[in-house]
Amino acid sequence: MTRAFVFPGQGSQAVGMGRELAEAFEVARLTFEEVDDALNQRLSRLMFEGPEADLTLTENAQPALMAVSVAVLRVLKDQGGLDLTKHAAFVAGHSLGEYSALCAAGAFTLADTARLLKLRGQAMQKAVPVGQGAMAALLGAELEQAQAIAADAAKTPAGQNEVCTVANDNSSGQVVISGHAEAIERAIVIAAERGLKRTVRLPVSAPFHCPLMQPAADAMAEALANVTIGAPAVPVVANVTASAVSDPNEIRRLLIEQVTGMVRWRESVLYMKEQGVDTLVELGSGKVLSGLAKRIDKELAGTSVQGPADVESFLKTL
Repeated sequence: MTRAFVFPGQGSQAVGMGRELAEAFEVARLTFEEVDDALNQRLSRLMFEGPEADLTLTENAQPALMAVSVAVLRVLKDQGGLDLTKHAAFVAGHSLGEYSALCAAGAFTLADTARLLKLRGQAMQKAVPVGQGAMAALLGAELEQAQAIAADAAKTPAGQNEVCTVANDNSSGQVVISGHAEAIERAIVIAAERGLKRTVRLPVSAPFHCPLMQPAADAMAEALANVTIGAPAVPVVANVTASAVSDPNEIRRLLIEQVTGMVRWRESVLYMKEQGVDTLVELGSGKVLSGLAKRIDKELAGTSVQGPADVESFLKTL
């Protein structure tokens, strides 16, 4: 078995996440306390108890999801001797999950990762006034088809250009677009005209991974310039290139590009498979990425580790 460990992105958060882990394992509880201290915020209480509306805020959801992912990883190390250099060929994460992956591989400290993601969430939220941007999932679309729809939707009836681009290429048949709200509405109409199965406007507060996020990319460039990035213990597959990266300066550059760039998740997974990976192990809240594994390639296995029972069953496979 050749594994890659993968880390979920925004949308996988849920009230109660990490609570059972903290109750069962001291190392998990200490991880959550470390994140709380780094942010000077009782984020763990918000994760365990809600309210959901506050947990869903981008500036809270991003560090919270990372905290659960890293807590799961630390429990696996503590309970079963997990060693990424022995047990993983790659790590990768979806959007904010790339920061979780880098922290897991030792490129960032936990405290720095928490602070970077808090800032990233705040900067992404501030970049575009609420209501001016939107995102939608084009279900049944392939990447090229979604790109064509987005390009046509970017043109206003008056002949001007708005922003409408592919934000996430998640799997065959699941592509997400992002941009100006009016352009996204036009894209939904065009998609229906072109026979797509379904389009779903996403319940997000900002248009992530598109050029409208440039102010957030600038904020992250400034923040990342002041953070030490080490060489990761195992290669990280970057969202914007869908290939492995280990050089700290390259990691920094790609994280800045990632704010406005497309998350090439489908290609990232296929790259890892081409390098011999046959199993994706999703660490943290939810089962989105492990669920996508087989949709991307039928030969891939996907498994999710988020609670004490998952930890116990996964450690038996090491």
